Amino acid sequence: METTIPLVDRLVQHSLGTTFEDLDPQTVERVKTRLLDTLGAMAAGHGSPDAPAVLRVAAAWGTGNDASVPGTSLRLPAASAAFANAVLARSFDFEPVEADGPQGSRVAAHISGTTVPVALALAELTGASGAELLTALAIGDDVTARLAVASGFDVYSGADNTGTVNALGATLMAARMLGLDAPTATHALGIAANQLGGTVANIFDAASAFKLPIAFAARTAITSAQLAAAGMTGANDPLEGKHGYFQMHCTDAKPALAGVGLGQDFYGDTTIKPWSSCRAAHPSLEACIRLVTEHGVEVEQIQNVNIHITERTLNGFVGARFDPAERRVVAGLFSIHFTAAAALLHGTVRPEHLTPEAMGDQRIAALLERITLVGSLPNSQRLTAEATATLKDGSTRHVRVQHPSGDYASTPLDSIQIRQKFSLNMAFGRPELAERTEMLIEKVSSLELADSLEGFFGSLNPTATPTTPIA
Repeated sequence: METTIPLVDRLVQHSLGTTFEDLDPQTVERVKTRLLDTLGAMAAGHGSPDAPAVLRVAAAWGTGNDASVPGTSLRLPAASAAFANAVLARSFDFEPVEADGPQGSRVAAHISGTTVPVALALAELTGASGAELLTALAIGDDVTARLAVASGFDVYSGADNTGTVNALGATLMAARMLGLDAPTATHALGIAANQLGGTVANIFDAASAFKLPIAFAARTAITSAQLAAAGMTGANDPLEGKHGYFQMHCTDAKPALAGVGLGQDFYGDTTIKPWSSCRAAHPSLEACIRLVTEHGVEVEQIQNVNIHITERTLNGFVGARFDPAERRVVAGLFSIHFTAAAALLHGTVRPEHLTPEAMGDQRIAALLERITLVGSLPNSQRLTAEATATLKDGSTRHVRVQHPSGDYASTPLDSIQIRQKFSLNMAFGRPELAERTEMLIEKVSSLELADSLEGFFGSLNPTATPTTPIA
């Protein structure tokens, strides 16, 4: 009689046994793109109003020299560095999103905001090579994406999966980078299962705590692997076992899906965001951008704009009307109403348009009065929007967006757009590093050639003199 190997054992074996040579070129390229994009999001995060406070808190947890906070000279214990860097990456909702998986599956996710900070911190701690860093990221992203699509996660459930699957996948990545054996890695996963959670109430309430689940997951991953290495034990099967992840945190789980094609196909975040906002707002704001750029609509001539979205989206956290007196970044990030106005005015939506000063622009307030959201599209059209502008002369302009830009499989950004996004994020959040932008891009593009990452990390420290060679 054939014995079925438990999913947890398969994922542990996959996490510990995969080598760089097992990765196909497309997977490596996707990992590099997500790494570069997340580094850019971390840089932009330094422009967030609460970034200094977060760094002070992380530093107060204890001193250490394990890992750095890119864009600063601050060094912290690995878990604290990963936490701080994950907060920075999530600050403007500008990091890679939406996981793919076996059999064409997709699910809302923000994986890279956890895996990249964890991998960077542990690469510094362990002295990993570039190829080792890329392999770890490929594995962490893959395991997390597989668990995400298998979870049956619904973004409107009220849960925040950045604080659940991210912690699990990143823990196995941490176990690999810290050299744990299979039984110990399983214990690490069991320890991590005690720390899963997160709520989208933060987003409904425009609370800056929305960026914490992804960061708690990063800290959990490293501390769980370290505790297991020190001898702490966890549940035997923290995934499919009684009271494991699938039972405790999922309502329509398909655990078997996570193991399909394991070791052959590698998954992760699919979308490099062109705009700084919730992905659910992208179809609407892209339609507004196209009204301006393709149809020549001038904001002064707009009588009103009706934006058609699904009823489910309208009733979700992105569908509420935006109060023009509001100045909180989170309120703007997760508002179709606000981002549509910003898109009409600026032709894009970036972190610099989400500062308190930019959000208080009276031209934004005037546009908000003319924008109406209508829940008229079928709920199956989750990433579709239509915008109809009626001009003061009585004429109308109409745009329908079915596949918003940024998805690597259908509407990918090209290399120039990806590099430009990174450059602009560096200039916004860490202008003192702007002159190193091209160097950093080149270092990431050839990362597998680096035997040492000392020069790479040095290039991210504004007080260090960077070296042109990658090593």
